[in-house]
Amino acid sequence: MQQNQKLVVAISSRALFNLDESHAIFETQGKEAFCRYQIEHENEVLQPGFGFQLVKKFLDINQAFPAQPLVEIILLSQNSADTGLRIFNSINHYGLAISRAAFTSGVSPYEYIPAFGAHLFLSANGEDVKKALAAGYAAATIVSGSGSNASNQLRIAFDGDSVLFSDQSERIYQQQGLAAFAANERDQAHKPLSDGPLKEFLSALHRIQNHFEPEVSPIRTALVTARAAPAHERVVRTLRAWEIRIDEALFLGGMPKGAFLKAFGADIFFDDQKGHCESAEMHQVASAHVPHGITNQS
Repeated sequence: MQQNQKLVVAISSRALFNLDESHAIFETQGKEAFCRYQIEHENEVLQPGFGFQLVKKFLDINQAFPAQPLVEIILLSQNSADTGLRIFNSINHYGLAISRAAFTSGVSPYEYIPAFGAHLFLSANGEDVKKALAAGYAAATIVSGSGSNASNQLRIAFDGDSVLFSDQSERIYQQQGLAAFAANERDQAHKPLSDGPLKEFLSALHRIQNHFEPEVSPIRTALVTARAAPAHERVVRTLRAWEIRIDEALFLGGMPKGAFLKAFGADIFFDDQKGHCESAEMHQVASAHVPHGITNQS
């Protein structure tokens, strides 16, 4: 398999493991106290963070093709290599096949995203995510977590506008209202929507799915959008133009998304609006905020 066909996900240490205690020391006592604490506790195993189960399910996909792994997880951390030893000790404890990492000693690590060829950067640091998105890289802030769905299948749900698609249509809705939005989508039904920040991540997921028959695919995807008919047509035609199969599409017409995400069994849900992420959290679904588009402009 060629390198560019592999799905590469970069994750921060605070998204992978629960580092709340040491992070609180950093915030209240400073860098030196944080470094001293991490070194003193480097043999203590960290508890899983919000992104741990997601990473585990991604890596489990490689069991189907052990000679040519379909997925690679990269660690991007603001720890130093010295304090990062605790991170790798915990990675080894849990048997996670993660061998590549960048430790940047307090500097945002987002500039290493293209060097590693990562399709997604998942972090607990909202500022790092904003910098990555501003630079044109797919990124999201993981804001809640839960136990993954009971099956071995990895289930990933996406919002549409400002996530998979650009925010062009969302801008019309926010600035001119629902009637203008609906009229625009009817008029533009045969014109594909522009790419959003997570489009290439979805494409990489689709490439993995193509290695399997649909009924045995280790990945299932869903579009969960506030759109409703007739605005659905443009979405369907856009995915068709991209030649991307999405397994389920839910057009909710503004209904809260949480119950539907739970019914889908989502391991994680990506949305540009924090309110929808909070709805997911209320139903014990892990969510990640994509701070992109008009709804995130201050």
